[in-house]
Amino acid sequence: MYLDCFKIPIDKEEAMLKKRMIQNGGPKHGYIDNSYPCGLFFYKQFHEVNFDCITIFYGGNGSGKSTLLNLIAQKLKLNRVAPYNTGEMFDLYVEECTYETGEDDEGFPYTIPAGSRIITSDDIFDYMLSVRENNEVLEESKEDLKEDWRELRYGETIQLKGLEDYEALRKQVLARSRSVSRRQYIGWLAGGEVKLNSNGETALEYFHTKLKNDKLYLLDEPENSMSPQMQLKLVEMLKTLSRYCGCQFVIATHSPLLLAIEGARIYDLDACPVTISNWWELENTRILFDFFDKHRDLFR
Repeated sequence: MYLDCFKIPIDKEEAMLKKRMIQNGGPKHGYIDNSYPCGLFFYKQFHEVNFDCITIFYGGNGSGKSTLLNLIAQKLKLNRVAPYNTGEMFDLYVEECTYETGEDDEGFPYTIPAGSRIITSDDIFDYMLSVRENNEVLEESKEDLKEDWRELRYGETIQLKGLEDYEALRKQVLARSRSVSRRQYIGWLAGGEVKLNSNGETALEYFHTKLKNDKLYLLDEPENSMSPQMQLKLVEMLKTLSRYCGCQFVIATHSPLLLAIEGARIYDLDACPVTISNWWELENTRILFDFFDKHRDLFR
């Protein structure tokens, strides 16, 4: 495991707040506009995370699971794309956080692998939007290339008078080639579209593309946009990457299907104090169980 332990400085929050108040207005008139993330973990007595190959933060909205991922990502300087919630205390809070890495078989500490990153649901939504926009641009480009193909194939032969004519002549040779169809000509010059199916399938393809071997990944609600069937496929992908491909995952989720990943260490951030729990003990799972149990006769 690359990341072994992460410590949250709840015992230093009061000192941090006083320091910031003095910076803002002095010892008499100090103030703080936004104390986040101070107080979020203090009342839950949550000060240390010990990681496994797959570690999960469970909790409802506002429980702090995404905040904790962001604190870890910033402290470890992980790659990220999407912006995140912050405030005037956030960077100071990150400075006071500490972490320890795991050790290899000879007792040498691991370093966090280059290319490790945090992936959020916003990253996936942005990917879907960019693919759709790219496909729309390609469709417009293809219409223009259809007209170019007709003119190049049946129009006058381009005379090579200088380097500026070379590209146009190359396209004409390609358009007039008997072995190249119009579809092939357009496809080679316009490029290929990215196949878009359902949102869940596209999200799963995103993870297939982005997740590499031997990396640390922080995943914030990766199940968003995924049907139960797609979530189960994601679970198998994460298990394979963790077990055979040298990856470590820290996941924020409230999906029972992800929570049930075999061997995952689950922190229940809805509990006070925060506890390590089994997936079948969590509220979301119990609600679903009670619902299906109530309608048990319909499944017989």
